[in-house]
Amino acid sequence: MSEEINYQNNPLHGLNLKTMLTEIVDHYGFEILHAYLYIHSFQINPSIDSSVKFLKKTQWAREKVEAFYLYKFKSLPKVSSDQFELPPRDRIIPEGQVCGAPFELSLEDAKRVQEKRETKANEYDRLAGRTGSSAAKPSSRSNDKPSSRSNDKPWSKPTEKSAWKPEPISREQKSPYKPEPISSAQKSPWESESKASHEVPVRTSSAGKLDPWASSRNKLK
Repeated sequence: MSEEINYQNNPLHGLNLKTMLTEIVDHYGFEILHAYLYIHSFQINPSIDSSVKFLKKTQWAREKVEAFYLYKFKSLPKVSSDQFELPPRDRIIPEGQVCGAPFELSLEDAKRVQEKRETKANEYDRLAGRTGSSAAKPSSRSNDKPSSRSNDKPWSKPTEKSAWKPEPISREQKSPYKPEPISSAQKSPWESESKASHEVPVRTSSAGKLDPWASSRNKLK
């Protein structure tokens, strides 16, 4: 740190994160801290160790708690605009300013603060021309029609069944082709030759009588 800048009057000077959080939790409790700061680690199974671990990793949440410590718990007056841009630990507290008693905070007061912030945000959006923002119309969402974006998804559209049905095929529309019978002239020549090859002539004797041994002799050839 530069010697020209005096940080000694800043209550966060030399104060570690766990000690600071323990002080404000012992005084207000996690419920009040969550109502004012909207940090989820103060709502879901809150503890000092888990909250310190989260604040060390998350700069915006850590600076939010440090500002709460300065201006709610230590009751310091608001800083000038040039100091407001700095992180709470880097802000210079004038020597004439001293810490006061902690503010009296409640859940009802936290609700009023939240409504006041929403009103300011809506006014800012109106002046900026953001008339269609969600903050400007918080109560009209339930009455609005579904957004057309939901119809962009093909699976969100109901599929229409086709009216087309296949027509039954009538007898006249059936294939006119019928296999023609094979005539004797169109038969394969191999069929007659094969039949002829299997026919063995039966020999007769010289006297014109059938030879009973002719078939057996033909088999032996």
